[in-house]
Order: sequence, then C-alpha cells, then structure tokens
Amino acid sequence: MAVLINEQIKADEVVLTGLAGEKLGVVSKSEALAMARSKGVDLVCTSLMSSPPPCSLVAKGKGKAIAQKEAAASKTNVGRTAKNSGKEKVKELRFTAHIEEHDYDTKLRQADKHLRSGKPVQLVVKASGAKEAPVAKAVLERLLVDLKEAGVKETGIQTGGKGSQVKLNPR
Repeated sequence: MAVLINEQIKADEVVLTGLAGEKLGVVSKSEALAMARSKGVDLVCTSLMSSPPPCSLVAKGKGKAIAQKEAAASKTNVGRTAKNSGKEKVKELRFTAHIEEHDYDTKLRQADKHLRSGKPVQLVVKASGAKEAPVAKAVLERLLVDLKEAGVKETGIQTGGKGSQVKLNPR
C-alpha cells in the first residue's frame, strides 16, 4: 500500500480531512496543497482505491511515519487476509464411536475451551461400520448435553453411513 505525500499525489481532486478529523469535502489538489502549506502541515493520501482519493492534513513529518506504519501493517496483513478470506476457522474435533472415558473428557475440555474463546467447533464421530452409527450419534448427543453451557448447535446432528457430525457455535 502506497502512501503519497504532498506533490506525490497525482489526482486532480481529493476528499480532504482536516487536522482534527473534520471532513472538508472534495477540493482540488492545488487547493489542498495550499491549505497544507499555509498551516505548515503535510497532505497525505493513504488510499488510491477510490476516486477522488481520501487525503488528510497531517502534522509535518508525521506523513512519513504514517507511510511506514501503513507499510508495516500491510505486510503483516497480507498473509492473514489470504488465509482467512472472510471465513471463520472452525476447529474440528474427531471422536470414535467407542471412545474411552479419559479421551472423551480430554476432547470435551478442548471443545469447551474453543467455544468459550468464541470459536465454533465441528464435532465428528467416526464409526467403523454402518451398524455403529447409532453409537456415534449417542456420543454426539452426550457431547451436546455436556457442552450446552458453552455452545449452541448450528446444525442438527448429521448422520452418514460411517459416522455423525454436528457444528456448535459459541453462546
């Protein structure tokens, strides 16, 4: 993201914001530069995505600091926006139909922790055959009862040939 200062701005008109954040409207670039010079400040344009571009009057020397800050912020956000792309990460916890009590408690604590931190959880119970599907569904029903204080189900229990699953959202 480029930050343009004073004469670097190429647009004929800009949407101007004053020193105190007040909106000054659309003005010509020459008028905005004249205002900046008369007040002894810089004219800074942080976004080139709109027409006319938004520009602000900023204290002398702060323009470069804003440019560096914007550059650093865009570097750190590049990876995040590509990965998340608007979708919230859902933690998937897998169980088996005949799960040991200790393993059940451990997974239950993990699901509870994720839900209480505001993240949705997908609970999946795998069955080794179609005959174990009712057991898998029973495990999910037990989980829903144990997690009712931390989360609310988004979907009903979905049962397939070799397992069941349900998605919980935080309360």
